[in-house]
Amino acid sequence: MTQRKTIKALRANWWIVLILTALTLMCLLPILHTVAISFSDQAKAAAGEVMFWPNGFSLNSYAKLLQEGSFLEAFWVSIQRVFLAIAISVSITILSAYALSKSPQVFRGRNIYLWVLVFTMLFNAGTIPWYMAIRTAGLLDTIWALVLPCAVSAYNIILMMNFFKGIPSALEEAALVDGAGPWRTLFQIYIPLSKPSIATITLFTVVYHWNNFYDGLVLMSKPNHYPLQTYIYQLTVTVDVRTITNIDTLKELLKVSGLTLNASKLVVSMVPILLVYPFLQRYFVTGLTLGSVKE
Repeated sequence: MTQRKTIKALRANWWIVLILTALTLMCLLPILHTVAISFSDQAKAAAGEVMFWPNGFSLNSYAKLLQEGSFLEAFWVSIQRVFLAIAISVSITILSAYALSKSPQVFRGRNIYLWVLVFTMLFNAGTIPWYMAIRTAGLLDTIWALVLPCAVSAYNIILMMNFFKGIPSALEEAALVDGAGPWRTLFQIYIPLSKPSIATITLFTVVYHWNNFYDGLVLMSKPNHYPLQTYIYQLTVTVDVRTITNIDTLKELLKVSGLTLNASKLVVSMVPILLVYPFLQRYFVTGLTLGSVKE
């Protein structure tokens, strides 16, 4: 009987490994294909001769992309947006979650604020009121239009709030006995113990702001104010014959195709997230688990 159970367990493990391997390949192969196209010769890429390894290795697409001054401007806008979003959004999330983690006896009106927060998760006013509110505040065509309207995430606050609830109340009581106030308790007890949850909401914030292109598309009218993802969305390879003054210019344009350039754009946009994620990944599962909804 024990041997049969062992054989069944081994078979189950092999099936799990095969399924997970297949899912991994389904996620990984499109990325490898995109990277291979970005480093391939434009003619061979256009002919469909590139699979998972560059064919006719070429850096022309990346050279063309880096020569664009607007690309560097868009990259800098996205960097500013991400760092401002981290500072503002994480600070607001921690302060809100700390207050909402208290009982109604300590924080009067706590349940009202919590229901208002949940209400924003269920209902949305729509794009037009959102745009009009930002325009009325005078934020259009500024970096703050990309940061402030989405500075508060109800999901992140609830995640952090439940994490704070899991911290033993005896720690706060001991701090109060020693004369610590709410601010000192927050910064010296709660925040140091909340690194996994803070890292998790930081990762959520970075991914959202780095990948969001729609805000820049709607709220920015000047191309030099576009974040990177909006710039990538807008950028296409077009050849205006009126700008071609000599044969050398035409040869340079023919070295880059829309397919290879689009692939290089995707690769460049993925690099920052791929660099950040490994440093926060070890906190990710812990932060989600400890900050999950509890009874």
